[in-house]
Amino acid sequence: MVERPISIEDLAFFQGLSATGRKRILADFRAEEHGRGDVLFLQDQPAERLYILVSGGVEIRYKPYDGEALTVSSIEPGGVFGWSAALGRTSYTSSAVCIADGRCLSIRGRDLRRICEQDPPTGVILLERLAEVIALRLTSTHEHVMEMLRQGMRPAREVRNR
Repeated sequence: MVERPISIEDLAFFQGLSATGRKRILADFRAEEHGRGDVLFLQDQPAERLYILVSGGVEIRYKPYDGEALTVSSIEPGGVFGWSAALGRTSYTSSAVCIADGRCLSIRGRDLRRICEQDPPTGVILLERLAEVIALRLTSTHEHVMEMLRQGMRPAREVRNR
């Protein structure tokens, strides 16, 4: 199957922005190409950039202090990740690893926050997009954990009590 390239206009993150707002924010995004296996950021690394996947695939992996890394989300083209940077968090809570060659757009979190402050109508739309992304990710992560439990993985507390 040949992957259809996504144009900026197709990306849900930019839907509803005025032409001026879109132009303003796109000026701060940079295009990046990544290969399979590339690590975009590591858990606990300083959170600097928000990413939008244009093509390829990315896995979000969380490593608990006492276990193996778990894939908590798979990002497909159009998906947004690394939102710790947009929220002003000091570090990423998970890692992002490319599972296929691809392209993404990224923006520094501080630049995104500056745009939101200087252009409130654009800021409201962007913050709504981020809220949607965060809500979907939390729901997806919850469902993923529940499925792991159904398949026999038990929390460490439950295993110790047996």
